[in-house]
Amino acid sequence: MSTYSVIKGTHKLTRGLCVFITRPFSSMSNRRPKVYVTRRVPPDGLEILRPHCEITQWDSEKPVPRAELIRQIAGKDALFCLLTDKIDGEVLNAAGPQLKCIGTMSVGYDHIDMTECRERNIPVGFTPDVLTNATAELTVGLLLATSRRLIEASQSVRDGGWGTWDPCWMLGHGLDGSTVGIVGLGRIGMAVARRLAPFGVKRFLYSGHSPKNEAHEIGAEFMDFDALLSKSDFVLGCCALTKENLGLFDKDAFTKMKSNAIFVNTSRGGLVNQTDLYQALVNHQIAAAGLDVTSPEPLPTDSPLLTLKNCVILPHIGSATEMARGAMSALTGRNILSFLRGEEMPCRIK
Repeated sequence: MSTYSVIKGTHKLTRGLCVFITRPFSSMSNRRPKVYVTRRVPPDGLEILRPHCEITQWDSEKPVPRAELIRQIAGKDALFCLLTDKIDGEVLNAAGPQLKCIGTMSVGYDHIDMTECRERNIPVGFTPDVLTNATAELTVGLLLATSRRLIEASQSVRDGGWGTWDPCWMLGHGLDGSTVGIVGLGRIGMAVARRLAPFGVKRFLYSGHSPKNEAHEIGAEFMDFDALLSKSDFVLGCCALTKENLGLFDKDAFTKMKSNAIFVNTSRGGLVNQTDLYQALVNHQIAAAGLDVTSPEPLPTDSPLLTLKNCVILPHIGSATEMARGAMSALTGRNILSFLRGEEMPCRIK
């Protein structure tokens, strides 16, 4: 019967915990592929890999220090990483020619230098679809919390601000009869729209590279970015982050929005120029903003955005359900194992 040995220890240059999970080899020809896992993750993916691979894991809820990542990646066959890990030429050089594939437990992959990976013929797997519903739910929740001032209202109960019933107090913005503009009508954008439709949204608009056939399902109208900004009561950032749209929501964009517009971003923090957003909120160019993503993450506690009542900020929890995170871990494991077996990755970045 095969046995495992688990060794826990701390590297002298770091405070994190490293776990080595090893399997015996019957011979060098039967050597199990070595996989490095950069964080403590839901066990689903590890359970897929463990019977077939030798796993080394940074067993901490904190990101692996870069020096430790570079030290541990050497000689590994595969890398199981997260969006907090910068995977660039330096890391790939440290890994050496033995590195066969990378699996990232995320939909976004702007943390990975894809040019370097393609030049080295290292395929990269990711986790689309499995977090769509969870992220869509969170987007709707954040929109409602922001537009109906739920955080502000709850705080008023705690600090004694709740007095007699006042017909003009804590008025927010409702979805009934509204126009919702979605920047990036992909899987998550569509899932958000489907969930918002029963609230009585009158009109859906969307912008992107080209019209989408599935937009007919919700009667969404395709238009350019500037037109969407000027016509929407709610503007939702649902597009992937690219070099082209970095800082897309800036002073110019906020100036084009309605003064009563609600802006929500659950995609990537890099889409937003946060200095410009702060000015737009302070100067009432827009009514409010809800962010589940920021740049950097975590957002420094002295960020000016945290001083504003009309800005709701969450700590990047879009996919934070037990089901979604477990599915993300499992898909990452399947992506890695499939390639190591000579099969197609279920979800590979093209």
